[in-house]
Amino acid sequence: MDRSRKHLADAARIWAEATAARDGDAEVAPAGPARARIQQALDASPSSLLLIAVDEGGAVVGFATAAPRSPGDETTAELRYIGVLPDAWGRGAGTSLLLSAAALLREAGFARAVLEVYADNARAVRLYEKLGWRRIGAAPPPGVTGRWLEDYGLDL
Repeated sequence: MDRSRKHLADAARIWAEATAARDGDAEVAPAGPARARIQQALDASPSSLLLIAVDEGGAVVGFATAAPRSPGDETTAELRYIGVLPDAWGRGAGTSLLLSAAALLREAGFARAVLEVYADNARAVRLYEKLGWRRIGAAPPPGVTGRWLEDYGLDL
């Protein structure tokens, strides 16, 4: 795992490819907008993290971001973006990222981690639940995407 922010471009590319595959899009969106959103998440707090998963050959295959859920709240962290290259799905990168994020957040003094996931993203929901994350409620009604989100939490 690499906690530095030097892999922001890799994270944006992974996010674009992973969301296109998740949503069944024929084309991958440009990485620029994803890069801006991920950068914004990292700029939210000095304690924000960018974790990177690399495969055996050293290629970046996944990432996750984490930060305090709200300014000044050092008890609850939020995983805002989690992505794995579609070619690496099912090979443990997501599990590794989530376990590493939980350990780092626990070491940093956080008591709880939360995330939002599309309710219809069965692959992600299965992984979160397998790792002990529990549904804690529905997020606000769908916005631009029209898809429902659910909140999940993990006691650290």
